[in-house]
Amino acid sequence: MTTKSKLYRKEAYWGYLFILPPVLGLLIFALFPVIYSVYGSFTDWDGLGQMNFIGLDNYKELFHDELFYKAMRNTLYMMLGIPLGLLLALMLALGLNRGIPGTTAFRVVYYVPVISSLAAISIMWNLAYNGDFGLVNQFLDLFGIKGPNWLMDKSTVKPAIMLMMIWKGLGYTMLLYLAALQSVPKDYYEAAELDGANAFSRLRHITWPMVKPVTFFVVVTNIIGGSQVFTEINIMTSTGGPEFSSASVVFYVWQKAFGNLQMGYASAMTVILGLFIFIVTLVQFKLDRSSEINE
Repeated sequence: MTTKSKLYRKEAYWGYLFILPPVLGLLIFALFPVIYSVYGSFTDWDGLGQMNFIGLDNYKELFHDELFYKAMRNTLYMMLGIPLGLLLALMLALGLNRGIPGTTAFRVVYYVPVISSLAAISIMWNLAYNGDFGLVNQFLDLFGIKGPNWLMDKSTVKPAIMLMMIWKGLGYTMLLYLAALQSVPKDYYEAAELDGANAFSRLRHITWPMVKPVTFFVVVTNIIGGSQVFTEINIMTSTGGPEFSSASVVFYVWQKAFGNLQMGYASAMTVILGLFIFIVTLVQFKLDRSSEINE
């Protein structure tokens, strides 16, 4: 019994030792910054000097800040590309799942943007959207269409950035859907065909329910990622676009924190953004659970 107890303690010791690095990483690089940011949101900290407690003043000012509301609307607008990206990725996955020649090459081509540097991709699209010599307008010229200066027009800058974001993440979502489709037993489709189900019925009653977990995962992660979009905005529209028309919440946070040295005010915005992400994610989990119960 003593030997077994010693062995148990030794295994527990090594177990705790192995999980210590990620736990310390979580505490140092995640939990501590969150707590520090929440406290900073109640101060007038400029990022350099002393943190003076000012209560809810930052939040009161924030709720009367028109630029914050505009940045939030811009962020939500660009997140409208999430369902479009899901649809395109599912269509590509369905096509590649049919066993056409060159499937492996197509996977690589679609996945290259995912592993490419986001900064490099943003610079490339910035050049492509140029109103004078950009490839997008050159392509439109072939059809006699005069393209705008995409990133300098407030009516086109958000759709242009949204299109780039869809293109960047398309390969990742497509591979997830493709893996889910290839795990669906072929017996389901064969039985449905024998019952006289057409292609749309098979898609609705077999394919879609089987890939639903992937859809849920992608929607949640895309909402979290879309709420924090920054690099594309900073590189493609360094001032937040014409009339602040492309600035995201994180871009505005960065501008206030490091441009105006209003770190306390920026911290208040991050707290609001964090609550927004938490609530939206929680709603997604509730909706997914309720749909499983109804099924």
